[in-house]
Amino acid sequence: MTDTSTTIDGRALRAWLHEFARRVAENSDHLTALDSEIGDADHGSNMHRGMAAVVAAIDADAGTEPGPLLKLVGRTLVSTVGGAAGPLYGTLFLRMAATAGDAGPLDAAGFAKALRAGLEGVAARGRTEIGDKTMVDALAPAVDALEARLAAGAAPATALAAAAAAAAAGRDATAGRIARKGRASYLGERSIGHQDPGSASATLLVEAAAAALGTGADGQA
Repeated sequence: MTDTSTTIDGRALRAWLHEFARRVAENSDHLTALDSEIGDADHGSNMHRGMAAVVAAIDADAGTEPGPLLKLVGRTLVSTVGGAAGPLYGTLFLRMAATAGDAGPLDAAGFAKALRAGLEGVAARGRTEIGDKTMVDALAPAVDALEARLAAGAAPATALAAAAAAAAAGRDATAGRIARKGRASYLGERSIGHQDPGSASATLLVEAAAAALGTGADGQA
C-alpha cells in the first residue's frame, strides 16, 4: 500500500494482523487495567488470547485472497475471545470479508470500503453509535479520515496515518464521556474520567494498519 496503485493482498493483510497482535500483546496489561476501572478487567487478556489464535490460524492457512483470510480471522475471534469483544471484533472482520468477497487483492479504496462495512457491522451488532464510549468512538473517525484523505487524492500511507491519528483522538475523547453501553454504563457519571478499553484496542488496530500497510508510518502521526 505504498501508492495509489498498490494493492492489498493476503500477504499484506497478514502483516497487518501480525502487527496488531504484537501491539495487543505489548499493551495487554494496559487494556486490562483500563477495563478494570469500568468493566470486567479482562479486555487485554481476552484480546491477547484471541489475536494469538488469529496469528496461529493465518500462519497455518495457505490462502492468499483477502476475503477468505478476513473470514478466517473473524471466525477465530468469535470462537476465542470472551465477553463482548469477541462478537464485535469477529463481526468487524466478517463484514470486511463479505465486502472484500472473492475478487482478489484490494486497492486502497477497497480496503476503506471493507473497513467501513466492518464499522457498520460493529455498530449494528452493539447497537451503538459514536459518543456511547465504545470502540466505535475510535473506529468511526478513523474510517471517516481514511475515506476523506483518499477522496482528496492523498497517498494511502498518508490517509492511514490520518486515520490512526483520528482513532487516537476518538479514543482519548471517551475519557470525557458517560458510558451508555455495556457494564460501564452501570456507573453512569462515574464512568467519566476513564478511557474506554474497546476504543483503546480499536486504536491499536488502526495504528497497526498505518504501520504495516503504509510506508513506514508508525501510526502516531
